[in-house]
Amino acid sequence: MTVARTKNSNGDVATKVNRRASGLAEDLNADVSEVSAFDLAELLEALQSMRSGDFSVRLPGDWTELGGKIADTFNDIVAANARMAKELALVGQVVGKKGKAQQRVKFERTTGAWGEMESSVNTLIDDLLWPTTEVTRAISAVAKGDLSTTMRLEVDGQPLQGEFLRMATIVNTMIEQLSVFTSEVTRVAREVGTEGKLGGQAQVKKVSGVWKDLTESVNSMASNLTAQVRNISDVTIAVASGDLSKKITVDVRG
Repeated sequence: MTVARTKNSNGDVATKVNRRASGLAEDLNADVSEVSAFDLAELLEALQSMRSGDFSVRLPGDWTELGGKIADTFNDIVAANARMAKELALVGQVVGKKGKAQQRVKFERTTGAWGEMESSVNTLIDDLLWPTTEVTRAISAVAKGDLSTTMRLEVDGQPLQGEFLRMATIVNTMIEQLSVFTSEVTRVAREVGTEGKLGGQAQVKKVSGVWKDLTESVNSMASNLTAQVRNISDVTIAVASGDLSKKITVDVRG
């Protein structure tokens, strides 16, 4: 036992006995004796194997006392890691290869960091699948003729960042260009073909590649049609006035 002498509030000397220290040395010696009884080399080898990613390693189940508790605890931990690795591999195969987006990891242990890891992995899967879901939603709408649906630029109130933002911006720009082009072609066709307003041109800004080619083709067609109609109109008026010298001069084919 250890004895400590202190003074109380009245200045008297008091003696306190630390009873918890009684027998501590004996217990410690017993624990050390038990630890030395099992094979420390085998424990070290098992720990090194687990560190290297070998979750099949196990300590013997016939160890007793403190050694048995250590072996059981080690085996529980390495088994939990093995199940976690198997679960992650399964989700990677099912979600990443087979495209089954509803699959999520489910660890046997959910307390403490185990539960946090499960939640983090599942949240990561959700975050990675979100762009795919959004692109599918937007493209499906376009396929149905709805050019007003675009990808959202935020998730749960948080703005997109990095590659997610870049992807959403590209998809939305594509839909916007398609919408503008469609609107302009429809307008020119209505003005020239239905309302008789000749000279109409599609105005699609900041386009390149196929979008630019399509715009130029529509405008060329509208210009040719305008020139032909005006030329025919001039000749018709001249003939009606008795002037038979007028001829159609526009280049027509087909």
